[in-house]
Amino acid sequence: MKRRFTVQEALDHILAENDAEDTPSVTDEPVSEEDDAIEYESEYTDSSDEEGTGAEAAPVTETYKSKKGNITWSAIPPVSHGREAAENVMKMTPGITRFALTRVSDIKTCFDLFMPLSLKKVIIALTNLEGKKVHGDTWKDIDEECLDAFIGVLLLAGVYRSSNEALTSLWDVSTGRSIFCATMSLQTFQMISRVLRFDNRDTRARSDKLAPIKDVWDRWVKLLPLMFNPGQEVTVDERLLPFRGKCPFWQYMPSKPGKYGIKIWAACDAKTSYAWNLQIYTGKLAAGIPEKNQGKRVILDMTTGLRGHNITCDNFFTSNDLGQELLKRKLTMVGTIRKNKPELPLEILQVKDRAPLSSKFAFTETTSVVSYCPKKNRSVVLMSTLHKDAAVSTRSDKKPEIILDYNKNKGGVDTLDKLTATYTCQ
Repeated sequence: MKRRFTVQEALDHILAENDAEDTPSVTDEPVSEEDDAIEYESEYTDSSDEEGTGAEAAPVTETYKSKKGNITWSAIPPVSHGREAAENVMKMTPGITRFALTRVSDIKTCFDLFMPLSLKKVIIALTNLEGKKVHGDTWKDIDEECLDAFIGVLLLAGVYRSSNEALTSLWDVSTGRSIFCATMSLQTFQMISRVLRFDNRDTRARSDKLAPIKDVWDRWVKLLPLMFNPGQEVTVDERLLPFRGKCPFWQYMPSKPGKYGIKIWAACDAKTSYAWNLQIYTGKLAAGIPEKNQGKRVILDMTTGLRGHNITCDNFFTSNDLGQELLKRKLTMVGTIRKNKPELPLEILQVKDRAPLSSKFAFTETTSVVSYCPKKNRSVVLMSTLHKDAAVSTRSDKKPEIILDYNKNKGGVDTLDKLTATYTCQ
């Protein structure tokens, strides 16, 4: 059993050793095992030996190179410093803005926020100008009240889900809905529909495909962020507004229910599907050359003004370059990614001999990539700058947390599509 010294005995022992060192010795004295067993109590522990042993036993980190060889991926997640990243700190309070709350008292004032008088005046002036050209002396100028009634009838037709119902049926005295007749006559409604305009055709810029609605559209879109702040999760995706009329930039999208129509890029709050920003796609550039890095450009345009949010997008947009650009704006990204992207390592794409429901991760300091095999010889790859670890759920399908978060937030724009399709007045 080791013997403990009192403070006085320890001092005497130390002083005796110092005296022995100062005295020259001819012969070496043997050191007893009892002297070696002396133990000194200390508040601190010297762990240099343990650290040295741990360093020798540290495993070698498995790394992968991207297809282009310019990015090194690691199989081990980066070390977390325990502090919330700046890109996860929001600078706005989610929900209805103070601007909107202080100006809304009923349905009419809410409507006026989205259709202010300044915007109505533009539509009224241009519609009256076109009305005189088309109908001549029979045209009676519309005013704000008349325009509100016209828009109200359109909205009401959407509420009644009467988009496929004939106008004569809606205005029929015996079988129609009396509120339509009470608001305006069918003839007035048809005359306004015929000449409704948002620009002056005589001064229109012929080189701009969006010129007929550009001024009014841009003013209206700028109002959207003033009314509502999105939550932490924002979804950016494309939507198709069904339309088969005359338009120089209509698109054919077989995966959409309408197939033909006008494509609109949308940034929506993932929880409420509120359209925070919208942008109409007008087709290829004037020279007919396809736009390069279109997905990256669209995301950066649509998220201007956001900070601290996470952007969920599909494989048309997702790339490592986009993720890094968003991080510079204090935004993160989660999305599926195409397997032909040059930033991905080949090791993450291999599915041969991988077990079903298995996940394989790769990391850089700022980005995570996961390859998940839902079944044999099949995989889906996602990229995230939000997730920093290899977390996998405890569910039976063993999906990674990256996939669960993506599935939770990817439907923001799709839900907006469903709502507008349900209450359309086309």
